[in-house]
Amino acid sequence: MYFIVFLPLSQTLAQKHTKLRPCRIILFSILLQLFNVANAQTESVDSIMERMHQLARSYAESVKEYTAEVYIKSQMDIIKKNRGFRYIPGLFRIKDDENRFIVETFSDLHYTAPNIYDQKIKVYTGTLQEVKEIPGIKDYFHINVYKPFLIGRKLLSPLAPKSEKYYVFTLDSVTTDLQQGDEYHISFKPRNKSLQLIEGRMVVSKESLSVRRFAFRGKSELIDFSCDILMGELGSNQELLPTNHNLAVSYAFAGNVMEGYYETNICYNDILFSDTTITSRTSRGHNYNLTASFKLRCDNSAYKKDYERIDSLRPHPLSQSEMNIYKRKRQNDSIMNLRNDTITFSNKELWSSVGDFFLTDSKWTLSENTVLRNTSLLNPLMFSYSKTNGASYRLDLKVNSRFQNKQTLQVRTRLGYNFTHNEFYWNVGTEYKYWPEHLGTLRLNVGNGNRIGNSRIIDKLKEIPTDSVIDFDRLNLNLFKDLNFEISNHLEIINGLSFDVGFMFHRRTPAAPPDDTFRTADLPENVQEGLQVNVRPKYISFAPRIRMEWTPEQYYFMNGRQKTNLHSRFPTFILDYERGIKGVFGSTGVYERIEFDMQHQLRTGLLSNLYYRFGAGAFTNREETYFVDFTNFRKNNLPQDWNDEIGGVFQALDGRWYNASPYYIRGHITYEAPFLILRHLIKYTRHVQHERLYLNMLTMEHLGPYFEIGYGIGTFVFDMGLFLSLEKFNKIGFGYKFTIELFND
Repeated sequence: MYFIVFLPLSQTLAQKHTKLRPCRIILFSILLQLFNVANAQTESVDSIMERMHQLARSYAESVKEYTAEVYIKSQMDIIKKNRGFRYIPGLFRIKDDENRFIVETFSDLHYTAPNIYDQKIKVYTGTLQEVKEIPGIKDYFHINVYKPFLIGRKLLSPLAPKSEKYYVFTLDSVTTDLQQGDEYHISFKPRNKSLQLIEGRMVVSKESLSVRRFAFRGKSELIDFSCDILMGELGSNQELLPTNHNLAVSYAFAGNVMEGYYETNICYNDILFSDTTITSRTSRGHNYNLTASFKLRCDNSAYKKDYERIDSLRPHPLSQSEMNIYKRKRQNDSIMNLRNDTITFSNKELWSSVGDFFLTDSKWTLSENTVLRNTSLLNPLMFSYSKTNGASYRLDLKVNSRFQNKQTLQVRTRLGYNFTHNEFYWNVGTEYKYWPEHLGTLRLNVGNGNRIGNSRIIDKLKEIPTDSVIDFDRLNLNLFKDLNFEISNHLEIINGLSFDVGFMFHRRTPAAPPDDTFRTADLPENVQEGLQVNVRPKYISFAPRIRMEWTPEQYYFMNGRQKTNLHSRFPTFILDYERGIKGVFGSTGVYERIEFDMQHQLRTGLLSNLYYRFGAGAFTNREETYFVDFTNFRKNNLPQDWNDEIGGVFQALDGRWYNASPYYIRGHITYEAPFLILRHLIKYTRHVQHERLYLNMLTMEHLGPYFEIGYGIGTFVFDMGLFLSLEKFNKIGFGYKFTIELFND
């Protein structure tokens, strides 16, 4: 079946054939369209996309720098709202009777390749008290359609290399535009449902294979979005740059529904193109400074509210419905001004303020350069649950002060409680960054750590005649509380090579009377006597410490004077040495601890990563070693970020094993990618962003070999992992971990 589309002839062609009769003109138009269709069929969509993939990288890096003026008009409608609306992180605070808003901004934008967007809002107006938008959409206004990812490391572009693995492409038609010439209309859709993939269509110039229009839709975390991007005129210096964005989003959470409509117009002033090729750039030698890749946030600290000025800058006049939003706002403000003298602080407002304190993060500006931040008292991100640790919760309080010379001072307080162990944890830390270019930092920390067992007691337990693994349930080994104090100085000598020098001080005391604990244990008489002898009222240790960390070819960026390390194609090597000295501040512990650690994260594909970690440690001098407490091999009873060390710790191992051996050898491998298992089991798995496979290995005294295999999923709401363990090839165990990831930026 053939579909014939009638299109008007171009002006030049019409003038050339003015003497043709109308029927001959129509016939010629039909033949022209049939020629386009036949010509399109000679080149498959796979061939077109292959050529576009080859050109996409050069197009993405062709623009070196530009300046532009950006006008953004946004309209936000609250479709459904309940009492929890005001406590959703990132949303603006509104009155109960307000449901429709409009905000307009006019900004100066300075772009520098490859990824700096320095945007400063000059003027704005709207019915909100400040410039606000639906959470999670800022980056949608800085999309480069030729980049492998449209937003940071999210939303895989159909123009990314080897994207045919994730997308199905279809050549819908070939048309002729009067100004743009022949154009391909190509649609794309994901092979599997995922928040990392999009669906849409693009119009591509047949001559230059540049994108003329790029429209896509998808779902990212809490929003459904639809974006339509119009590129600059073909053949102009704006051909590879967007000139218009139209974005529609729908935001839904906990029964609250919002819709937003954003219209963006970009007017370019100066455009500077790159004069070097990819080949010549990579042959100039290694430059590990990626400051040019650091993406700046939008600066809205100096904007002014000015309706009259925005009115003169709009590229298009407001619609009648948009003008009505302004009109209603002015009417409500007039009514509130008349009632202002009679309004008092109501109980409802009081409880709303109390609710804000408990449910939202707080920020107080103490001075021009000092800011106090604290997490909310009820924050799901601070909660975690696992089989070995049980349920735990923590709070953070930070005070940051910045000096004129870019030096910074941070005081952090962390409070936590583990409900399973019924233990309260606290830590107060201070960091003074005195040399930000070389990460020079003076640190001071004081707090209480995890309860720990006495290694001499564990040695006595080894005298029990048995070939099986020690049954920790027979005896509570976490007998001692730990008060610790640390002072250290961190300095990066050269790029990638840093040293920490300082000392550790521990004061450990029995958590409960030893007699009560040992009485319930069914142990041999000689072992009970040995346990009693090795329990003292307190144990004090003082130990100088040095730590070396080396990452070859370390990439970094500079934010002013502050250096921030990024990644490397080589692993990070860590060597940590500590020696206990007797007689300092009453210390009695004499020991030597040395640990080695190597870890690396590799990107193995567009959406896949491989993480590995190997390490070993030992106490080499145990003349008076009472506590085996490693630095790299320990259990943390408070919540940590999922991506922090979930692939680098043991999830099913009893926490008391971490202090039960004078040595350990460990290994961890984690592979992360979407579409590993669930796509074959469940039809709709788009909310699963990543699947993870884990392999953990350990050998230590009285426990070896020990293995864990695990499987986990990562979503924008929660992350979860399940683990099976195998001890000495004959004892099977089970572990799991669950963390909340919602609103975790």
